[in-house]
Amino acid sequence: MTAPVGPGSGPLAGLRVVELAGLGPAPFCAMLLADLGAEVLRVLRPGTRPDEDPTDLGRNRSNLVVDLRRPEGVALVLDLVAGAEALIEGFRPGVTERLGLGPEACLARQPALVYGRMTGWGQHGPLAQAAGHDLNYIAISGVLHAVGEAARPVPPLNLVGDFGGGGLLLAFGLVCALLEARRSGQGQVVDAAMTDGAALLSAMMFNFKAAGRWSNRRADNLLDGGAPFYGTYACADGRFVAIGPLEPAFWAEFRRRCGLDGDPLFDRPHERSRWPAMRARLEALFASRSRDDWCALLEGSDACVAPVLDWDEAVAHPHNRARGTHVEVGGHLQPAPAPRFSRTPAAQPQPGRSPAPAELLAGWGIEAGRCAALQAAGVVGRVGDGPARPGVAG
Repeated sequence: MTAPVGPGSGPLAGLRVVELAGLGPAPFCAMLLADLGAEVLRVLRPGTRPDEDPTDLGRNRSNLVVDLRRPEGVALVLDLVAGAEALIEGFRPGVTERLGLGPEACLARQPALVYGRMTGWGQHGPLAQAAGHDLNYIAISGVLHAVGEAARPVPPLNLVGDFGGGGLLLAFGLVCALLEARRSGQGQVVDAAMTDGAALLSAMMFNFKAAGRWSNRRADNLLDGGAPFYGTYACADGRFVAIGPLEPAFWAEFRRRCGLDGDPLFDRPHERSRWPAMRARLEALFASRSRDDWCALLEGSDACVAPVLDWDEAVAHPHNRARGTHVEVGGHLQPAPAPRFSRTPAAQPQPGRSPAPAELLAGWGIEAGRCAALQAAGVVGRVGDGPARPGVAG
């Protein structure tokens, strides 16, 4: 199915969101909503240059520079909130309250507003005001301890805290609260903390542990690289394959294709005493051929084997190409919007745009004269106008 081109396409078309721009998980949440059709107005601090920031996740949004240190800027954002259904902010607890844009002020202007808050530690708790990053947040959730080789934990990029347990769950929380607000007419605050989200993502591991099927030792369990039939193996060319034939039928297919079906060592794969010997045999086996040779034999079968691809290889893989998993946005490749919708597909992503403030604000009901006055006073502008100035601390 070919994605439509242009704003307002997707299941969230018609939803209006104000985003107080920040870093990482909150922009990722806004990107998810915008990808699926929401109209997101991104409020940037003066001097911000998202086009020069490689971490920027600002596609499919309209940018407006507003000086929130000025009361006229705060008043403008409150007027924008009055015409929105949701707001996203990712500052430390108390920052938007000090600006005059906290939940109380915004809900007074728009009682049905869903106010999304993204932090690492949450809005309350002993660590709420501490600085931190993804790695710190997943450290206290138990997740970081469980990831890596036996000798030490390894950072799982910033996928678990920032994006999975953070931005993705905030987007889910916002949509849930929006559904409720459309029934009740009442808004609320969504407190999304990466510590909570990372913990939630590990629900199955907690269940395994309660059942006595998961230990606190890394690389010792079914899904953490401890089991020889769920992990990665180096091939003759130094590249890797990932194997995961967990179920008996898949394990039987793996053994058959690899010529192991007559070897009694592999008859009872869940017998832990066999794991070291099984691993040693599999290491020697996979080291005997190149990765592509193994893929020619195993990929696409019920043996549950796939090549471990780098970023460039992933873009070129036939399955990803057939699915349109990556798209070009502003001259470079990015992951395409997900998931897919049969009747209301998302549009082809577009780079963030910075129209003239008068053009942008007119669509939000701000009269031209007021916009001109705000622009003349330096309260609002477009990306790239004026010198860089310090903004609000997150």
